[in-house]
Amino acid sequence: MSAEHSIRTLLSASPLAPNEARILLSHVLDKHYQLSRSALLSKDDLVLDPRALSDWKTLESKRLAGEPVAYLIGKKGFHAIELTVAPGVLIPRPETELLVDIALDAIKTIAEPIHVLDLGTGSGAIALAIAHSANHVALTATDQSLEALKIAQQNACNLQLDTRVHFKQGSWYQALEANDLFDVIVSNPPYIAKGDMHLVQGDLRFEPQSALTDDLDGLSCLKAIIFGATAHLKPKGLIAVEHGFDQREAVMAIMAEAGFRDIQNHADLAGHPRVSTARK
Repeated sequence: MSAEHSIRTLLSASPLAPNEARILLSHVLDKHYQLSRSALLSKDDLVLDPRALSDWKTLESKRLAGEPVAYLIGKKGFHAIELTVAPGVLIPRPETELLVDIALDAIKTIAEPIHVLDLGTGSGAIALAIAHSANHVALTATDQSLEALKIAQQNACNLQLDTRVHFKQGSWYQALEANDLFDVIVSNPPYIAKGDMHLVQGDLRFEPQSALTDDLDGLSCLKAIIFGATAHLKPKGLIAVEHGFDQREAVMAIMAEAGFRDIQNHADLAGHPRVSTARK
């Protein structure tokens, strides 16, 4: 086999961004040789066999065509946990970790038992990250997509959190009983407006559009979640929703209209307004 198929040569010759090439090639090494990512350095003279090389070329081509790295390797790290992801769910993003941190801070001030609701859970990222970091909290997570719930339940089993996070199928609060009450409600709903140019760029082209846009002005799901929360939050309970960087004023106004108090906005690590919170 030719040295041109060695790890070192394949990485240096790849047109992919170096970090992406390393992630994808590491995935191939793990799959075919049970080698960790450190092998990219310690065994960089390893020549890939034909099956491994074919896998690498396929992954490289798909990424060059724009397919997200997370879908290609089937996993994504998020807030100290690793999640299985597939095209049926939104890829968890670093800015959404702010929503988890806000929920965890709120939980510290609440007497047990504590109940948290995650609306539109997708891969289960938010609910499972909270459960992983706060083992005394009971969580309910809803999604209208059975495909998404299947992936979320798989993640819960993989993380051994399946006894503490309960998944229910339905759109927003429709999955709940009328008397279900929670201390904290969190959600990262579709908030991109119909026709937004970002929907046809980058990774978003490959992600489920129903998890990205409401096909309206980007605020309809946020309104449904905020107004619906009044019936399912305990007194003084917290609601926290992620939204677009340019939606801060609109979301905070919706919260005020719904009768919430202590309305605040929180910026992500890039300094963009990202999460709005309020109390009942």
